[in-house]
Amino acid sequence: MITTIDKNTALVLIDLQNMVVKLPVAHPVAGVLANAAKLVAAFREAGLPIVLVNVNPIGSKAFGVRKDRNPPAGGAPAADWLDIVPEIETSDEDIRITKHTWGAFYETALHQELQKRNITQIVLAGIATSVGVEGTARQANEFGYNIAFASDAMSDMFLDAHESSFKNIFPRLGEVGTTEDIIAKLPA
Repeated sequence: MITTIDKNTALVLIDLQNMVVKLPVAHPVAGVLANAAKLVAAFREAGLPIVLVNVNPIGSKAFGVRKDRNPPAGGAPAADWLDIVPEIETSDEDIRITKHTWGAFYETALHQELQKRNITQIVLAGIATSVGVEGTARQANEFGYNIAFASDAMSDMFLDAHESSFKNIFPRLGEVGTTEDIIAKLPA
């Protein structure tokens, strides 16, 4: 349950990019993207920052040692594979972060960008729940951010992993609510 949203809150969308949204996930991608788009619109209206995170694992030391990696068949990735999907309205004012591992804080400027804006809380959404979202949430917790999770604006490739994050991890790191719950608590 969302009890409050800080006046200095940023929306952080994880990996809603062309490459990732094509993966098979447990919940319909269209619904995840529609709810993420609602959050973007509400944060813009409230004048709150939006962070668009994409992942580029190529060249990452972490990717090189993964035991489960399966290179995609069919050659090189498409030219637009890192682009945020068109369903998410972007702006030049958005903070853009490219991560190379699961969490969006590791070896990126995310913490510095949030600190410049006096951000005390982040609202997280995106794909995949148990990887990029949870990885970023764990790092955000270590930096002392309050965290809210938009339950209907994320999904995972594995339903049991998604459910485990919501049951076992997210309640220990922050508050969980729907897109509408979060929007209702945004500061005026």
